[in-house]
Amino acid sequence: MICARILVFILLTSATVVCQSPLQLDKLRAESDEALFNLDYTSARRSSQKMIDLAPDNPAGPESYAVSLWFEQLNKTWLLKSKLYTDETDTKPKVNPREVQEFRKWTRRTKQLAEAKLRRDPHDVEALYFLGAAEGLEAAYAAAVEQKYMPALRTGSDAVDHHRKVLELSPKLYDAELTIGLQDYVIGSLPLPLKMIAGTVGVRGSKKRGLSELEQVAREGQWARDMARVFLVDLYKREKRWDDAIETTRDLSARYPRNYIFKLQLADALASKILAERKSKTAKPVTESSERREVFSIYDALLHDKTLTPQTTLIQSRRDQTARLLK
Repeated sequence: MICARILVFILLTSATVVCQSPLQLDKLRAESDEALFNLDYTSARRSSQKMIDLAPDNPAGPESYAVSLWFEQLNKTWLLKSKLYTDETDTKPKVNPREVQEFRKWTRRTKQLAEAKLRRDPHDVEALYFLGAAEGLEAAYAAAVEQKYMPALRTGSDAVDHHRKVLELSPKLYDAELTIGLQDYVIGSLPLPLKMIAGTVGVRGSKKRGLSELEQVAREGQWARDMARVFLVDLYKREKRWDDAIETTRDLSARYPRNYIFKLQLADALASKILAERKSKTAKPVTESSERREVFSIYDALLHDKTLTPQTTLIQSRRDQTARLLK
């Protein structure tokens, strides 16, 4: 009888651990995302490592770690822009081989774990999602950091194929729309000759469809919701949808108050709107005056934030550029 009770206790305990594990993973993943979007990369990776320790066979942990490495590089690339209110970058990003190797290690591990799950069950939606997510990260890293565009196109196409399969199996897993929407927008933005080259390998896109897909992720996604908003900020500015860019950056700034980059992007979007309306002669003096005050209140608040002392030179430089443009 005692042995039977012990056996029942062990089985119940094991079942409890199995049921709690996804909840614990989700909690750690949420903590990692919160830290990441607040630019606390160390805390984000600490939470990702805890996910890996908790569930070493689950691709969620390695993928979370890879996302943190990629997002840091994405922010560095944005900060390299020395010309405000353009898409130009005067300084080519420097590739650190050690950082690339670290990033590749985690995307490779994510794919290995996802593929192992798919060998056991080819219709494992979670495994398909993480396989596509890792491929999408590799494509984004190759294009934005290493500037290797053809490998990025090939890997990105693999990611899209896997995420289309995810949506066939689970139509409401809107996070999978992120890679699809990005590829649709990027391919749809290419000049016609390049678009035709992409078409020869079966890759087609549409800017309008891509934006719609990303907006759906921003509205209805679970884990990719705020990442979709990050992308939409730049895409809205490219499309001169200033009010949408302002609304999105204002929302991100409120959600993640320790992220000074979101605040700089809000100032950027507001100033871009002012300049565009001046050029088109549609500026309204009262509105422009209000938006101009908001731009400089953002810069001044950042300059008075003692936690941002290392960024003072950058922020002051951007404020000075803005003042010259808006005089």
